[in-house]
Amino acid sequence: MLQPSMRNPARSAPRRSIAWRLLGVLRTDVTAWLLAVPTIILFLVFIWQPIGSEIYQSFFQMQGFAPTNFVGLSNYVNVVQNTAFEQTLLNTVYYVLWSLIIGWPIPLITALIINEMRHFRAFFKFAVYFPAMIPSIASYMLWEFVYSAGPNGLLNIGLRYLGLAPSQWLQNAHLTIPLIVITMTWAGFGGTTLLYLASLQGVNTELYEAAAIDGASIFRRVWNVALPQIASIVLLLLVLQIIGVFQTYLQPMVMTSGGPNDASMTLLLESYYYAFRYFDVGQSMAIGVITLILLLGVSLVYFRLQKKLD
Repeated sequence: MLQPSMRNPARSAPRRSIAWRLLGVLRTDVTAWLLAVPTIILFLVFIWQPIGSEIYQSFFQMQGFAPTNFVGLSNYVNVVQNTAFEQTLLNTVYYVLWSLIIGWPIPLITALIINEMRHFRAFFKFAVYFPAMIPSIASYMLWEFVYSAGPNGLLNIGLRYLGLAPSQWLQNAHLTIPLIVITMTWAGFGGTTLLYLASLQGVNTELYEAAAIDGASIFRRVWNVALPQIASIVLLLLVLQIIGVFQTYLQPMVMTSGGPNDASMTLLLESYYYAFRYFDVGQSMAIGVITLILLLGVSLVYFRLQKKLD
């Protein structure tokens, strides 16, 4: 009969080697692990745990925020079959498309202009970032006054002085999303501009000098020198903008409540209404998970493009 110490020596050796390797890694990088562990714990508690809870609860009938009966995919089926879901999804896509048309080029162009300045650069840095310092709710309420359909709306006052008829602005279903995107761009483009500007200032100045010696115009220097050097940050901020705009809900909630006739409704605003207006938390969670899956697809596309760019 084999002694306990003689049993399965081939199994115990790999286990010991793996354990020693793990201990070696921990001992070698003990400082890095001590710095990383609090961040990992916070990430698990405040990011992954809520995501896991949301996915889990989306398969249940909820009483308040407590799961009661397992209903499988019923919440997802009910959400998708809702007549407003298709319109809400299309609205969210329209927000993204309009943000790419209006909101994406403005920070990049502004950063390129400021980077070429020789005087008052500090002032313009402050000027473009100033709207970001205004509290979000106050900013959106200010723009709601600007877009007011009544005679006292700021834009309508301007139209009246020009002898033109007043417009409905946010009450016009065809204008609602572009106008909200303009508001979002005004409030958020300053921070993005500074990120682009920091990347541009990291470009080797010798490349600009060589291009200037070769007689390249400012547009040639921007197109052939600046943009290729910051292509990775441009792609990253583009994807982050898509992800951020896809999660829009505060702006339409404050400015239009999703109207008129759901013309400005988004997926996350619909999820909010399911939870706190219709008190159906299960279907609210289902919309959140659908949004998560769509954004994961966008992230995978980004990683593929980044790999090709590298």
